[in-house]
Amino acid sequence: MLPAYIIEHLRRREEMRREEESREQPRLELPLPPRERSVTPAEGVERGVAIIDLF
Repeated sequence: MLPAYIIEHLRRREEMRREEESREQPRLELPLPPRERSVTPAEGVERGVAIIDLF
């Protein structure tokens, strides 16, 4: 069994951790331009995958 002062210290530490987690974090919204959605790729456009080996 742990001494009472150690148990009290652990309890206080847990309470502080819970309070920090429950606090709402500041949030910054970035002014991003609206995304453009491409409907379908244009005819004749070739698409593929490039594999690059790094040594």
